[in-house]
Amino acid sequence: MKKTLIGVVAKSGQSQTVRVEIDRRMKHPKYGKIIRGRTVCHVHDEAGIARKGDTVEIEEAPPKSRLKRWALVRVISSPAVAETGE
Repeated sequence: MKKTLIGVVAKSGQSQTVRVEIDRRMKHPKYGKIIRGRTVCHVHDEAGIARKGDTVEIEEAPPKSRLKRWALVRVISSPAVAETGE
């Protein structure tokens, strides 16, 4: 069974690659304070449907390139307002 994760698209500048950030909260092992961490995954997006700010579901896949080890399953939600700039 393949792993599936849910994250937010942080960058979608390339044609078939998006960068997804998965945020997580954990307890510091020594001090006990809740700290935030994130995991960055490079995801293969064959159709090019994911945009910056979208919440997406990804799953493990065979390596597509040096960094891409995940494939896009579906776009869960899109931001209500389009961002300007980048």
